[in-house]
Formats: sequence, structure tokens, C-alpha cells
Amino acid sequence: MTKSEKEKMLNGEMYSPFAEVLAKDREKCKTLCCEYNSLRPDSLIEKYEIIRKLFKNTGDTFTIEPNFWCDYGYNISIGDNFYSNHNLTILDCAEVTFGDNVFIGPNTAFYTAEHPIDAKTRNEGIEFANPIKVGDNVWIGGSVTVLSGVTIGDNSVIAAGAVVTKNVPEDCVVAGCPAKIVKRL
Repeated sequence: MTKSEKEKMLNGEMYSPFAEVLAKDREKCKTLCCEYNSLRPDSLIEKYEIIRKLFKNTGDTFTIEPNFWCDYGYNISIGDNFYSNHNLTILDCAEVTFGDNVFIGPNTAFYTAEHPIDAKTRNEGIEFANPIKVGDNVWIGGSVTVLSGVTIGDNSVIAAGAVVTKNVPEDCVVAGCPAKIVKRL
């Protein structure tokens, strides 16, 4: 039995993002993101409803300041007491999971999608994705980029402007491009 492009995407295999079902899923997601971003600041109930429609799982309390964008939504889970400042982008071709008490600064991005390094293969328009996992009690500064396949351990801090290319152990501070441990907590 042949796997669908969506099944391949969700399994971390090479897939075509141009498959009709994936294009429709992204369109539905972008429409909900657009609605979310156009809501008045005092529209808390409507904001909660849209995020709960979009995401796989949510905690009881969360705040995501607009503008917020994601590709599918159904691959995102957030824990309790989640806060994201303005301009969060999550390219969720694979699962992106946030624990409890996660705080994210403005202009931060999580990218699960990857493209082949080989130009000929890359030009075929296929890609693959690996999950991102953020533990509990994590603080991520502004303008941070977290790349495909990264796990960030509990109680860690990611300094503003960091580019996280590798796993971050628990109880540490990382900074730089690429991010490196600068302090153990």
C-alpha cells in the first residue's frame, strides 16, 4: 500500500508539500491564523477557540500575542501557562511540543521542515521534517530560531538571537549562532 504525502510527512519521510491534501490543510490553517491575528486584544474567548481548533493539544491557560503563523496547527501541542510574545512562527510539518510554563520572546521561529542538501533532489520540491520538543519551565528569548529535530531540556534558557541547531540539555543557558552552552543552572 502506498503512503500518502501526508503520512510520509508525519512519519519524517521525504514528501511533497504540494500534495493537494497538504495544500488544503495549510490553507485552512492560514485562514484560522489570519482570523486570529485580526481579533481585537479583548477577544480572549475567540482567541482560545481558534487556537484550540488549530492545535493538537493545549493547556488550560495560554497567551499567544499576534501575529502568529503556523503551517498546519494539528502538529502543535502546548502545555499549561504557555506565553508567546508577538510574531511567533511555527512551521509544524512535524510535531512541535511545548511543556508547561514555557515563555517565548518576540520574533521567534520553530522550523521542523528541512530540504535535501543535494541540489538535484531539492529542486524536485520534496522535503522532510523532524519534531521539535521544548520541556517544562523553558524561557526562550526574542529572535531565537529553533531548527528541525531539536529537543530543549527542562528549566533551560535560550538567549535572545540564538540559533538552536542541536539538543539543549536541561538546566542550562545557551547563546550564540550556533547556540552553545554558556552556563549550567
